[in-house]
Amino acid sequence: MFIDCSEKERFIFKKIAHAAEQLGTECYIIGGFVRDKILGRKTKDADIVCLGDGIELAHTVARQFTPSPKVSFFKNFGTAHIKADDLDIEFVGARKESYRYHSRKPEVMPGTLEDDQKRRDFTINALAVSLSKANYGALIDPFEGMKALEEKIIRTPLDPDQTFSDDPLRMMRAIRFASQLQFSIDENTWNGIKNNIERIHIISRERITDELNKILLSKKPSVGLDLLYQSGLLHVIFPQMIDLAGAEYKDGMGHKDNFYHTLQVVDNIAEHTDDLWLRWAALLHDIGKPATKRFEEGHGWTFHGHEVVGGRMVPKIFARFRLPMDHKMRFVKKLVELHLRPISLTKENITDSAIRRLLFDAGDDIDALMTLCKADITSKNKQKVKRYLDNFEMVRHRLESVEESDRIRNWQPPVTGEMIMEIFGLPPCKQVGDIKNAIREAILDGHIENNYDAAYDFMLTTARALNLEPVK
Repeated sequence: MFIDCSEKERFIFKKIAHAAEQLGTECYIIGGFVRDKILGRKTKDADIVCLGDGIELAHTVARQFTPSPKVSFFKNFGTAHIKADDLDIEFVGARKESYRYHSRKPEVMPGTLEDDQKRRDFTINALAVSLSKANYGALIDPFEGMKALEEKIIRTPLDPDQTFSDDPLRMMRAIRFASQLQFSIDENTWNGIKNNIERIHIISRERITDELNKILLSKKPSVGLDLLYQSGLLHVIFPQMIDLAGAEYKDGMGHKDNFYHTLQVVDNIAEHTDDLWLRWAALLHDIGKPATKRFEEGHGWTFHGHEVVGGRMVPKIFARFRLPMDHKMRFVKKLVELHLRPISLTKENITDSAIRRLLFDAGDDIDALMTLCKADITSKNKQKVKRYLDNFEMVRHRLESVEESDRIRNWQPPVTGEMIMEIFGLPPCKQVGDIKNAIREAILDGHIENNYDAAYDFMLTTARALNLEPVK
């Protein structure tokens, strides 16, 4: 076989070939599985296209195995799916497509293998390997996909204007593949993207977000994010990011380009984590800067409060991209709001109180926050970076020391609101909150110890100042 498969995969493909022969049809492995095998990338998904009924082929293949895997099929789309060993296999009949201008959903009709390869988005995804008896294992490459793989080029098999107008999501996919594979985009293909950016409006927000997430999860996300920016697509799908771009100068004083700074932070964090939501936090950490940019005479450009403004923007951005409005959003919001705190502690004499407050506010997300803050150091001045990193390590050690002695992470005061209401015979009211907050602040500031007896005595003192006495 042309592609290098494992012994299990070869066994499965022989079964598929035997089933196709029983039905008197031709079938081929096509698309991403072939591409990734040639590139030496891990893959667990295989697409099989046949010159006939894909659903019938899937059922025939399933009967080749004991026990037979379940066949999931969709008559309306003519597709079927089975899982054999660790391989997810999708079956479909070869088809050709025609599109209407206002929809990316094509009219589909049976076609030849060549028709099916023509409808593929890129030449590297139009590669097919025969599973037919006459030429088993042969590579069928009508659009020089192998050459594109060797040259590391993303190129459409047909005219790019037609390809992207038919299905504008392919523009996002071109950039995603360039980011994932570290490939370049062919000049004609690139111009096709720039010519059709407005067509992205017919694509659902969920599909756009799926591609954006894949770009964020690539090894070096800045490649894809910068291509989105340079093409003009980012202006349409994420205008808040565009507002970060550019450096402004006044009285000889300028500020850094916050767009490219953000891309560097995302790349930095990608070296340390595959967590999509931590990468989103890196992407949004300075999103509030454009709204807070001010020029102060004699001082320069400031972005005071951008972390607060950015935190408020996070839920709206998540809603726009149809991202989950749950603990994942709250995690990103928290990190955006707190991302200056650890760095600010490197610029002053650190008190235990400041450390306790950071631990209390960050909770279990303190390690993620520290990862983000370290990624936020992007200066090209090596001495400045070393000073920041040395101070940063000092903060990290202090965090560990205070956490070990005070156990303040995810901490709740020893005296609860319910206890305060019971002791003083109060209903839920402002006084209960005032007493509870006073106890919390006293512990965080180190005025009293973090234990029940100290908190109880302090509660009594605070309550007396409010003319409250315990009920008998």
